[in-house]
Amino acid sequence: MSDEHFHPESLTAQGLGWVDEATRAISPPIHVSSTYLRDPDNGYRSGRVYMRDHNPAFDQAEALITELEHGHETMLFASGMAAATAVFQALHPGDHVLAPKVMYWSLRNWLTGFATSWGLDVELIDMTDAAAVQAAIRPGATKLVWVETPANPLWTITDIAATASIAHAAGALLAVDSTPATPVLSQPLDLGADLVMHSATKYLNGHSDLTAGTVTTRADNEHWQRLRSVRAQIGGTLGSMESWLLLRGMRTLYLRVRTASASALQIAEYFHGHDRVAEVLYPGLPTSQGHEVAARQMPGGFGGMLSIRVAGGEQAAIAVAANTKLWKRATSLGGVESLIEHRASAEGAGTPAPPDLLRLSVGIEHAGDLIADLEQALVQP
Repeated sequence: MSDEHFHPESLTAQGLGWVDEATRAISPPIHVSSTYLRDPDNGYRSGRVYMRDHNPAFDQAEALITELEHGHETMLFASGMAAATAVFQALHPGDHVLAPKVMYWSLRNWLTGFATSWGLDVELIDMTDAAAVQAAIRPGATKLVWVETPANPLWTITDIAATASIAHAAGALLAVDSTPATPVLSQPLDLGADLVMHSATKYLNGHSDLTAGTVTTRADNEHWQRLRSVRAQIGGTLGSMESWLLLRGMRTLYLRVRTASASALQIAEYFHGHDRVAEVLYPGLPTSQGHEVAARQMPGGFGGMLSIRVAGGEQAAIAVAANTKLWKRATSLGGVESLIEHRASAEGAGTPAPPDLLRLSVGIEHAGDLIADLEQALVQP
């Protein structure tokens, strides 16, 4: 179906138009077999040996994500963390890697804790500053530059194309965590990235009912083959039911992301300058850091994530979250329901999140209702 040059909205809604050849079913079957029959000559002409890395339940979702990202190939993992850490596990001890100071907190902790104990040389820098990237990179020694943009929870922007140029000149790969942007809003591989990763738990699935992760490569290379080996040998792969749910969730990806992005922009504009809000952090505001870069590399919109800093400090922020009715106090993001979270409490000591910050994941509810609910929570004594 992709050869017909349909728009990505059409390809996504129909899951590339695949139909089960055995039954002609439009909805794919759920494959649960953990092993596959050998041929009489002891071969595996089906290409499948064992469920861990040859599960046919992966095929359609991986193919769809590859198409949306304009990539060469995609692998599914059991969670976003499994996908992200596998990218680093495919490196060698002693390899130097650059990662941003502001990024998904669990991965940051893993990099500065576990990854360093395994021999990776991890350096955290201000990835929004191209000069800082250029100063920190070590030609021949730096093997991977990791970018997250927009970066959770401050939603700062890194210039993917500029960073790719710096990384490649030094002989390093560039990997981009594009979870908040999704393929609806940005294609990092087209901007020069070598790998793009998603916590598919979030927008790709969109229904808060599974954990999953994906990595897509721009080209087949040694690192990609090592990454494939990491997935097969460590075994952080997705189950068949979760793969089916992920594909089902992705069919509405464009509708959900565009709705959330439009509502997030309305919310950001409404509360920008509000007397109970010290600052709105959202790349769609012209006053925000990196707005011009975001407009260039996210032509489809600025995403459904924003943060507000509540006037009055930490306790005022916690009280606002407690007073909301429609916004749900919970971690995670990218679901159909809108979530609010005091992020510093979730991340703990060393967090880059200011104590007065509330992270907002905008869902698909009516934007006016979300604004009104946040307004009443802010103005309560």
